[in-house]
Amino acid sequence: MTSYSRLWAMLLLGALTGLFPNAAQSETIVRKSISYFQIGGKTAADLDDELARKGPFTEATGYRHPGATQIRFGGDLTYTKRGTRCAVEDATVTLDTKIILPRWKNRKRATPEMAMIWDALSSDIKRHEERHAEIARQHAKRLEQRLLNLRPERDCDRLQAKVAAVTDEVTRAHDMAQIEFDRIESHNFEDRMLRILRHRSGKVRN
Repeated sequence: MTSYSRLWAMLLLGALTGLFPNAAQSETIVRKSISYFQIGGKTAADLDDELARKGPFTEATGYRHPGATQIRFGGDLTYTKRGTRCAVEDATVTLDTKIILPRWKNRKRATPEMAMIWDALSSDIKRHEERHAEIARQHAKRLEQRLLNLRPERDCDRLQAKVAAVTDEVTRAHDMAQIEFDRIESHNFEDRMLRILRHRSGKVRN
């Protein structure tokens, strides 16, 4: 039931900017949006069918899912001369995340039991996708720091090669972190939902 869509567009543009002794600077720009797709149905089986039929399709799995997070990284990297060496002058890493969530149009007309089930499920989907966005944010910050910590090289071609290597390394680490998160979430889904339902049921009785 868990997935995410990764739209990698890591754009690190190098430009030699002259002789400036300034220290490297950075600014991570994070933008997040949420969109919804509408589903119908009245029973738990109906909801399951609707999510399977209308949920966002992810190329990573080849299936539709109850929710998804589209992730796009980008950025700008500027080089400068420090003495006879080439250094990173500033770096801007950008991250755009779009969370796609279901919205049940029959929620207000649902029985108390179905409403509780839906609220538990939809809140878990939202929490799951928010975590995907947070994992991406952490890796965007990590990439920023890794780029800023690069030591000057004797020429910018060598520095650009290091930038590419660091970018690839952080990209792979991000992918693995997202996959591992999905693996753990999928394994624990039933236990997690039971805990949520018990908690919500207790609140209703009280």
